[in-house]
Amino acid sequence: MSGRIGMLLTALVVASALSLVNAQYEARRLFIELERAQSSARQLDIEWSQLQLDQSTLGKHARIEASARSELHMVPVTPARTQYLNVEQK
Repeated sequence: MSGRIGMLLTALVVASALSLVNAQYEARRLFIELERAQSSARQLDIEWSQLQLDQSTLGKHARIEASARSELHMVPVTPARTQYLNVEQK
């Protein structure tokens, strides 16, 4: 009888040890996945900040006006060049 209890306790200890090893492996795997996700989040934050900076730079009125003058050859409107259209009412 004591041999059976010993075998049963040995099997339970082995099962417990295997369960512990599996839990530690799973915890390490999840920790690595968490680190990768946090690294990806940091990279996305950096890219978002860069995009916001680019948007604010590209949206400035002086830059838009300079671009319109140089690339599109646009000039400011003068009263001499202004044409008014009259819409006839019925």
